Amino acid sequence: MQKGKMIASIDVGTDKITTIIASENPETKKINVMGVAATGSKGVRKGQIVDIDEATDAITESVEAAERMAGYSITQAVVSIGGAHLSSQNSKGVVAVAEPEGEITSEDVERVIEAARAVSLPSAREIIHVIPKNFTVDSQDGIKDPVGMSGVRLEAEAHLVTGSSTAIRNLTKCVNEIGADVTSMVFTGLAAAESILTETEKELGVVLVDIGAGTTSIVVYIEGNLSYSSVLPIGARNITNDLAIGMRISSESAETIKRHLSKAKKSRGNTAQEKMEKKGEELDLGKLNLKEELKTASRKTLVEGIIKPRLHEIFTMIGIELKKSETAGQTPAGLVVTGGGAETIGVNQAAKRTLSMPTRIGIPKGLSGLIEEIQSPAYAVSSGLVLYAARKVPTTRGAFGMTTLTGVMGRLPGKGLAVKITDFIKSFLP
Repeated sequence: MQKGKMIASIDVGTDKITTIIASENPETKKINVMGVAATGSKGVRKGQIVDIDEATDAITESVEAAERMAGYSITQAVVSIGGAHLSSQNSKGVVAVAEPEGEITSEDVERVIEAARAVSLPSAREIIHVIPKNFTVDSQDGIKDPVGMSGVRLEAEAHLVTGSSTAIRNLTKCVNEIGADVTSMVFTGLAAAESILTETEKELGVVLVDIGAGTTSIVVYIEGNLSYSSVLPIGARNITNDLAIGMRISSESAETIKRHLSKAKKSRGNTAQEKMEKKGEELDLGKLNLKEELKTASRKTLVEGIIKPRLHEIFTMIGIELKKSETAGQTPAGLVVTGGGAETIGVNQAAKRTLSMPTRIGIPKGLSGLIEEIQSPAYAVSSGLVLYAARKVPTTRGAFGMTTLTGVMGRLPGKGLAVKITDFIKSFLP
């Protein structure tokens, strides 16, 4: 068995489902990726499950591929949750310190966080995260960790992230169907922040925007604390749809053209064809093998006429959300853009022009091992889930086993782990 803490994460996105299996070295605290797999997403629209069976099949495919690579089977995982059903609010809790003559203990901190959690919510909503921002002991505020301090009255200000109970149950069911337990659900924006943002940026004040295929997650950090979070029901797939409608081609062909434009921007070559394209002349589409058999298209029309207006709309909507957050002037570290949409051509310039903020593209960091496939903004959430789990989620014993057991039993659709084991034993009985 591998020593150290084993971690599994499943990022259920609109475009792809990514599974990462990693181990944490107990001495160095380095996280080594042992298995990673990204498969096409099915049964998911705008971050929410719309078809249980299709989503379960897609998750199964991704998990099994990662298990084969790692040599371990998983029975529990940290799972991402996104979608426009998510919302946030700030809350306060107040308690009396249990022993006023002594010191504040971790039990006091737990009680005050529980008090901050006690907010009135509709029956159809659940709390996903309660994130303490800072504490106040008697009249002294701005305290990060009150344990060990003396005081009589303890207050806490916390950031709550809530979501639809139905969406949470559907996602949990899909993961349970493959025989794995959900140890924690993590908001996509919070997960991306774990792998993208530096502590300095969080302390200064920063806005992180994770542009996925179907949704865009926004989180705002001020003085090291998560102060605002929201999700917009718009993403990079809207750009693809615009290209498909504007050029009268299929969505698959439009996605291929969009990726080609973005890659051409990265690879700064000097061939005659690329020089022509830079001048705004015809883009050679023959080598992309599109089913519509398009040969050429005007690069200027695609970028200036279709892609940039949609990017401007996305960042305008982000600007409206930032006004709602009332954090203007408190984020000098600027804007960090990540997610698959961050690879779109012109995204950096569109963000700077629309929001008038310093902007950078966020690449995930903090993992080692088999990370070649996940060294791009598109894997910010899946990488962040592993880091989040390593820091904040305890792993129970028996969370992982050798894949030989999984190989014999197989992943039976619609059955949990207990049912699989029962069926496996029954197969040996007369």
